[in-house]
Amino acid sequence: MEGQGRNAVYLASLGHRVTAQDLSPVGLERAEQLAQQRGATIECLCCNLNDLQLEAESTDLVVAIWMHLPPDLRGRVHAQALRALRPGGHLILEAYTPRQQRFGTGGPPTAELLIEPDQVRTEWQGLDWLLLREQERWIEEGPYHRGQSAVVQAVGRKPRRDRAHPPIAAMGLCVYRHTSV
Repeated sequence: MEGQGRNAVYLASLGHRVTAQDLSPVGLERAEQLAQQRGATIECLCCNLNDLQLEAESTDLVVAIWMHLPPDLRGRVHAQALRALRPGGHLILEAYTPRQQRFGTGGPPTAELLIEPDQVRTEWQGLDWLLLREQERWIEEGPYHRGQSAVVQAVGRKPRRDRAHPPIAAMGLCVYRHTSV
């Protein structure tokens, strides 16, 4: 769920082929406008995550930032995204943990939509973890997400079949679907 496209447009501005998914046509229209303003190109996929179908091993990078979903849907989406990652592909994830509720500085109001590091490890089983941690940090992302926050941050890599890993800087990047240019 990309919202208004900041992450997708940033990656596209670096020269990567990016697909941004969101349920809101208004948010994706704003993402396309932002991309145009920044001289970048993104592909937008407007669909409900219940209906999302990703091709196996079609993606170099999955970016899931503030993607808070009901646990059953989150598990299905994570499983599908894991299947879509190519060997050697990466996951970048940041989400609020249940401890976020004590701060009141953003995120969902219900604990079931928040995620623990152990849930990330379980739902993305099979990734090699380059980073998987819970921390408190200051977030400043607009008027509704500002202040001290409790988050889980994760960077994982799907093992290559040959187990040799190129440096991440050499990897093509994309959000959800397509290969890099």
